[in-house]
Amino acid sequence: MTTARRSRVRSRWGSVGPWLRSRALRRATLRSDLLAGLPVAVSSVPDGMAAGVLAGVIPVAGLYASFAGPVAGGLASSTRRMVITTTSAAALAAGSALGSVDQAERADALVLLTLLAGGFMLLAGLLRLGRYARFVSHSVMIGFLTGIAVNIVCGQLADLTGSPSRGSTNVAKALHILVHPGQVHLPSLLVGIGAIAALVGVARTRLAVISTLVALIVPTAVVLVAGVEIARVDDAGPIPSGFPSLAWPRLGLLDGTLIGSAMAIAAIVLVQGAGVAESAPNGDGPARTNQDFVAQGVGNVASALFRGLPVGGSVGTTALNVSAGGRSRWSVIFAGIWVLIILVAFAPAVGVVAMPTLAAVLVVAATASIRPGEMTTIWRAGPNSRIALVSTFVATLLLPVPAAVGLGVVVSLLLQLNQEAIDLAVVELVPSGGRIAERPAPALARSDGVTVLAVYGSLFYAGARTLQSQLPDPSGTRHAAVVLRLRGRTTLGATFFLVVAAYARQLAEGGGRLYLSGLSSEINEGLRSGRGLATAGSVHLFPATELVGDSTRAAIVDAEAWLVTASDEEA
Repeated sequence: MTTARRSRVRSRWGSVGPWLRSRALRRATLRSDLLAGLPVAVSSVPDGMAAGVLAGVIPVAGLYASFAGPVAGGLASSTRRMVITTTSAAALAAGSALGSVDQAERADALVLLTLLAGGFMLLAGLLRLGRYARFVSHSVMIGFLTGIAVNIVCGQLADLTGSPSRGSTNVAKALHILVHPGQVHLPSLLVGIGAIAALVGVARTRLAVISTLVALIVPTAVVLVAGVEIARVDDAGPIPSGFPSLAWPRLGLLDGTLIGSAMAIAAIVLVQGAGVAESAPNGDGPARTNQDFVAQGVGNVASALFRGLPVGGSVGTTALNVSAGGRSRWSVIFAGIWVLIILVAFAPAVGVVAMPTLAAVLVVAATASIRPGEMTTIWRAGPNSRIALVSTFVATLLLPVPAAVGLGVVVSLLLQLNQEAIDLAVVELVPSGGRIAERPAPALARSDGVTVLAVYGSLFYAGARTLQSQLPDPSGTRHAAVVLRLRGRTTLGATFFLVVAAYARQLAEGGGRLYLSGLSSEINEGLRSGRGLATAGSVHLFPATELVGDSTRAAIVDAEAWLVTASDEEA
């Protein structure tokens, strides 16, 4: 083995040691992490079952995800206390994707969907795409999450009331139930209302951590004692007992719908996960977004192998982990292990849970997730924010979740481009008492004079076209010199070069010149080499120096000297 190869091997194995040490179980945090994991697990049991209902599969699939996601994702995450588990948005997206799949094949399709979503998350992390999560605007995300919440409430009315529902969307199904009150099953409605009362009431006491569990157990026990016929969890299918078995994907079920839905789920999970990292900082440095992407991908792959739902960073469950005293990533891992213990020991009991109680848990959670304060702030922010909020909200109610996510991304990008164009401003820099004053750019370029301009805002795409409309008109001028200050810009798009080249030609028709000052070394080199703009004759380049304003002053001096020469030649 060569010396260089030995060095590479030592370097590779040398990086494994710190990784293993960072994930080692420490005696100092063992007790607090072990105890913190238990309330997280207790909370995850009803949440996981409810997520299974949302996805249209057996509720135990949510429990499989609630143990596999935290264990696998907890080992890989950068945000150490982030709990990677089921989320309502991901479950609803999975349900939208599986809605057209035959019931007999839905479990296998879920395995493939979750595996694909995990693969896309892993790919996003490995390609370091974390920085693009910020391109989904807050207005779009709030509109989407609010639409998800309303969708959940509308979709659970049938289980909450025991009433049959008809309609192509959850909103239509809810309207059908409301206009046919005679079809409501009174015992189911009473059980659902009782579960809501128990959930809200216990949540205000010291037992708030187990409020959702109480909301499932107490009404279900009443139903069993009274012998009332009400829909139960095992009506959707048998609940397997014991340790969950491994599953392998059936590639024959792969189609465009599953691929598109997996991409949508990945986008939802990754954007939500970025918010979780901000809510549960490590304390010893910032988290690595791309590493968290990888961790969520690993969690989904593990969930798929155990027939679980798609998982992602959960804001609520992570907050519970922090408040319960979790100190390291092992609080998350222990939470997953506790869920597995509960699942193995009490799987048969899961099947007798009354469906209206699960619907009640979902309705309360969805209602609590609506943020009227943030929606009010967004509404007051301006028309762009309103358009993003309303369009995404309506799309989430009326369209399949993958389509709504795609529309939200497109709306975010369009609003970003529009905002860049609107925010661009061109001002004239004028000496005033030994200082520089800013004034509105003149409508016309000055003949036999120098006009110095500064540009604020983006010069990409629409911004460059907005610049074109705001530059002083050179038509009919003679010997007009225009200095365009571009200090601080590291890159310029092709549209900008087209706009500047056209403006320089207009100036040249009247014997004028265009000066570009404050150019970075990269832009200056590209322009001089001819890659970005033909520089012969009418465009003169002045690279930036360490002194602010130095290159602009040099451009002004050159322009004034040229004007004197041009005037003498004309005379």
